[in-house]
Amino acid sequence: MLLGQRIKSLRKENNLTQEELGKLINVTKVSICCYEKETRIPTLETLAALANVFKVDINYFIGNDEYVVADNDKNYGMYVAKEELEFINEIRKYRNLHKKVIEEPKRTVELIDLKMR
Repeated sequence: MLLGQRIKSLRKENNLTQEELGKLINVTKVSICCYEKETRIPTLETLAALANVFKVDINYFIGNDEYVVADNDKNYGMYVAKEELEFINEIRKYRNLHKKVIEEPKRTVELIDLKMR
């Protein structure tokens, strides 16, 4: 739910109602509500309008806001959401859990998903 959370967070930080934001990007209040709840995905054009209104890079909405490099090697890197980095840092605090995640990522995610249901 990263996209919806980020739209809502930016809207509130800028003291805008859903209706006001909708008018700024030429969509309805209902559309903004649906974007925030992620029951509807904004078009690329709408994402560009949102990025323009909030003065952020469009990549921010899809979570590509932190550039991470492997072993400080600038030749290899990728963009990762700030929230994903926080999750990784928390996992690393639990040595055995971190080891399991690294050794069996798919199995670990399945177990976590099962536990959260």
